[in-house]
Amino acid sequence: MEKEVSTIFLASDHAGFALKEKIKDYLILKGYTIFDFGPFKFNKDDDYSDYAFNVAEKVVKSKDCLGVLICGSAAGMCIAANKVSGARAIAAYDSCISKLAREYNNANILCLSSRFISEDKNKKILDAFLKARFSNAERHKRRINKIEVYEKKHG
Repeated sequence: MEKEVSTIFLASDHAGFALKEKIKDYLILKGYTIFDFGPFKFNKDDDYSDYAFNVAEKVVKSKDCLGVLICGSAAGMCIAANKVSGARAIAAYDSCISKLAREYNNANILCLSSRFISEDKNKKILDAFLKARFSNAERHKRRINKIEVYEKKHG
């Protein structure tokens, strides 16, 4: 199956570091081009927000790419990434949610949990996210447009 995107921006915090390294290898084996935004070594004092902002900014500015962020719960990364205008980050705890978020919400960043989801299940969630395509249904485009208008107005 031909991939819609070939480039993925990836980052984690300390809690997600080990899983990030495994996910990076997994994606490379699947033929994706990976840009790793760190961390590049374990640092228990790093802050998820720094990595989330970097990846979200790159995703928003780039065409045909997605972001993957990993922290302990997925929540912190998701909250921080969504502060970047144009980012549509989701924290997914199962494959159905990650698939629907791409199809209905045109999500461009997937946030994964290293503490509450196994490596194998995270890979399934990731695969569903990467295989899904935005539906382009009018109702979904209308809803996303409302978000974009709000972001521009309230920046």
